[in-house]
Amino acid sequence: MLLEHLQIYWWLLISVLGALLVFLLFVQGGQTLLFTCRDELNRSMMINSLGRKWELTFTTLVVFGGAFFASFPLFYSTSFGGAYWLWMIILFSFIVQAVAYEFRSKKGNLYGTKTYDVFLLVNGCIGSILLGVSVAMFFFGAEFTVTKGNILDGESPVISQWVSTHGFEAIFNWKNLLLGFAVLFLARMQAGMYFMNNIAKDQKLFEKNKIQVLINGLIFVLFFLAFLAILLTSDGYEISANEDGFVDVITVPYKYALNYGTLWWALVALCVGTLMVLYAYYRSAFTRHFTKGIWWSGIGTILVVLSLFWVAGYNSTPYYPSLIDPSSSLSIANSSSSLFTLEVMSWVSILIPFVVAYIGYVWYKMNKTPITPDEMKGDDHKY
Repeated sequence: MLLEHLQIYWWLLISVLGALLVFLLFVQGGQTLLFTCRDELNRSMMINSLGRKWELTFTTLVVFGGAFFASFPLFYSTSFGGAYWLWMIILFSFIVQAVAYEFRSKKGNLYGTKTYDVFLLVNGCIGSILLGVSVAMFFFGAEFTVTKGNILDGESPVISQWVSTHGFEAIFNWKNLLLGFAVLFLARMQAGMYFMNNIAKDQKLFEKNKIQVLINGLIFVLFFLAFLAILLTSDGYEISANEDGFVDVITVPYKYALNYGTLWWALVALCVGTLMVLYAYYRSAFTRHFTKGIWWSGIGTILVVLSLFWVAGYNSTPYYPSLIDPSSSLSIANSSSSLFTLEVMSWVSILIPFVVAYIGYVWYKMNKTPITPDEMKGDDHKY
């Protein structure tokens, strides 16, 4: 395969992992709903329902970062190495999540369960919002420069330079926060759907989750429509060869709207995915007893996020625009690994379907029997 084909293939894999990660954030969304439930037994069932899945979210995040490192190492060094405050806060939130699930119900717990519930709330809010912010940077850019010639500088071989705030500026960019809060309320909506599907029928708890789906789904729709409106009316960069054969980065009005027009399959994925999410929202919030909303919304979310990644990286579009120096913007062409590395990693990627099949099987086995109050009173392992 040509290097160009492998770059396209690996961006597709990155897109799949990113889409799965956004779907699995329903775990973080569920953690933010714990304090809406005052009944200790119901809260325990909610935590144990999430406890069966939290490692899938964390593992997907790690694999997402690892795949970026293997396929597009210049992005990895630029973003993870430059915007380190953003990524350190995300990492910290996931560390306290792991601590909470591990020690919440341990005997001799000196801090009490509520302390660890606060840890889960911190991860749910901060993790969801900041991961949304990091994805929004694929469209609205970041403040960095890239000078590959610096690799020959023996005293300071640093290719990427970031502004002094090192990621804090991205957190407080209102455009980025639009997607960040959209991701948070999507995660909360899907968490309500997941509880309706995964916890044995408790009518009071079921009705509470219906209300959470109704409220959080409405807020999500408002934030997502605002983000989509800004995205489709924003200018973007495009990589173009000039008359002398050199590569230029030019500004194109309505770039992402034009990308949806060119990449018709991305537009189809966006429309179908959006309709599936809205269908799940309507059936879960307004019908008497609908428990399949998490699957309709989950698949729809994956399709929408896939479409966003596609218009961010394909069609000669830099997927990581530089707001300081457009020529430093990262694309799948100028930030990828070598042909040899991508070829070797492509053979390894053949194992991905088997891993996905294993995850699906484990998910099925864990969800075969819904969470029940009696299970919380037993001697089995509880979170």
